[in-house]
Amino acid sequence: MATISLDNVEKSFGETRVIHGVDIDIADGEFVILVGPSGCGKSTLLRMIAGLESVTAGDVRIGDKVVNDMPPKARDIAMVFQSYALYPHMTVAENMGFSLKLSKVDKAKIAERVQAASDILDLGPYLKRYPRELSGGQRQRVAMGRAIVRDPQVFLFDEPLSNLDAKLRVSMRTEIKELHQRLKTTTVYVTHDQVEAMTMADKIVVMHDGVVQQMGTPLELYDTPANLFVASFIGSPGMNLIKGRIGDDRRFAVDGGGELALGEVREGWASRQAVLGVRPENLTLVEQGLPAKVVSIEPTGAEIHVVVRLGEQDITVVFRERHPLSPGDTIQLAVDSEHVHLFDPQSGRRLEDLERFQAAS
Repeated sequence: MATISLDNVEKSFGETRVIHGVDIDIADGEFVILVGPSGCGKSTLLRMIAGLESVTAGDVRIGDKVVNDMPPKARDIAMVFQSYALYPHMTVAENMGFSLKLSKVDKAKIAERVQAASDILDLGPYLKRYPRELSGGQRQRVAMGRAIVRDPQVFLFDEPLSNLDAKLRVSMRTEIKELHQRLKTTTVYVTHDQVEAMTMADKIVVMHDGVVQQMGTPLELYDTPANLFVASFIGSPGMNLIKGRIGDDRRFAVDGGGELALGEVREGWASRQAVLGVRPENLTLVEQGLPAKVVSIEPTGAEIHVVVRLGEQDITVVFRERHPLSPGDTIQLAVDSEHVHLFDPQSGRRLEDLERFQAAS
């Protein structure tokens, strides 16, 4: 196992700069997920760790070695791709042991490692089958087994569950997390699915346009997003972002009409434009509050997601109770003031973080 360190790493394709000075430290045995929308640079960053992309500037370290100029096969890493990339003419056992065969490992040792990996992944009954005889989930486990037999310092996963159906993705998330808990190998995992990131990671790195927006545990990112992008990206449904103005009476005047109670407000924030962030579950139905018109109702079983309109803004409210609501109804809402977030509309930063940044500048 090993630590991974990215020190001011940059990547350019010609004149186009796609990774902008990324700094990430990954502890030995840590499970870190790079998450963000398509085109944010997460897969490029993973490929730079693997040695499949060159580093334009900065250093990539695995353990105590700078690996910028080291070929992939010398980095002691194993990568699992979105595509299973199994050899169709080889059995499961042959696919899993092929990299060891290329390295001229003894046949008995290959058989021993393949058997150990198959025991971990419950692939024992399928070792003599061919990929065409397996389900999607079984093929993905074979791809993981091929990585495990190498006993690497680092596992790299590039959106390995994207080709699976929704139910199988959930079960495979559990399998990968359990695998990490058993092997305790340093793991870097790329996904665009924030639910995947929240349920699996020890630490999440949120990326956007080649820049790290925030790093932290899943609950740190959920409870204290650093900016508007993280607030809207992390969480399903995402955080509601309501435009308005902070009043001098601890209330927030919503653009288009209505007010919400804020609780404590720092001195100097009054009368400034802001974006109020509130999670859908932190809005409640009350007899007298902020009026909102029901736009649509989405039952999910355990919860009901209700889209409502505040002036010209649509937000989502999550109820666990089965309120008898219909589109067109007007309801009254209140916010849990302890779970309110205030952001600067220009920079997108949290107001308290923006003040610290300005004071340090």
